[in-house]
Amino acid sequence: MEISFAAEEITRIGSFPITNSFLTTLITSFALISFSLVVSKKVAIVPTRFQNVVEFTIEGLYSLTSQIAGKKTSFIFPWFATFFLFIIVANWFGLMPGFGTIGVHQHGHFIPLLRPVTSDLNATLALALISLIVTHFFSLKLLGIKEYLARFFSLNPINLFVGVLELFLEFVKIVSLSFRLFGNIFAGETLLVTVSKLAVFTAFLVPLPFMILEVVVGFVQALVFAMLTMVFMVILTTSHKSH
Repeated sequence: MEISFAAEEITRIGSFPITNSFLTTLITSFALISFSLVVSKKVAIVPTRFQNVVEFTIEGLYSLTSQIAGKKTSFIFPWFATFFLFIIVANWFGLMPGFGTIGVHQHGHFIPLLRPVTSDLNATLALALISLIVTHFFSLKLLGIKEYLARFFSLNPINLFVGVLELFLEFVKIVSLSFRLFGNIFAGETLLVTVSKLAVFTAFLVPLPFMILEVVVGFVQALVFAMLTMVFMVILTTSHKSH
């Protein structure tokens, strides 16, 4: 099995290509939506052990958000939690049996049917763009267009230089968020494939420590992406007048 830098196309719907990472994105989204629907229907006054675990997770994420966002928790938390849960599930899905190993041969090349979502730069770039767009939307909504533009543009030459620099850094955030997540997950996938090839007779035991490491990396990368999004939202929705 070989690792392709770009996601592989497995079929087409008209002129729209369906890649293996896009298929995994649909599966991840379906799993999360189904899970949330099941949990919401089984909420009880006397919680079960499963409900306790879910509530503990949500309360932990909410508490973390409130410590950083303060009064802005109500509108930042849904985005923080959504990014974290989607990315961590997508990362961990990529470690399940069948990912990268079940597929078809086309033109002499093996095409896996399933590929980790975040090992596709298109997916991480899309997540970064959503993060930036929502952040600026909240900034416009809370600060107003006048104060929002004043953050980047000014008649004062020094403030104008700083503002343009800040505006440039907003685009750098897209590159930083997308490449950090993509690079770590893609590197981990490549490492697992390489180790599995080297250990022909012990293909299960030898990669096991690396898979445990990837579980940790998947968690950390999901938390880092969500935390950075939250911090960016807090900064851009804070008025300069409050400094």
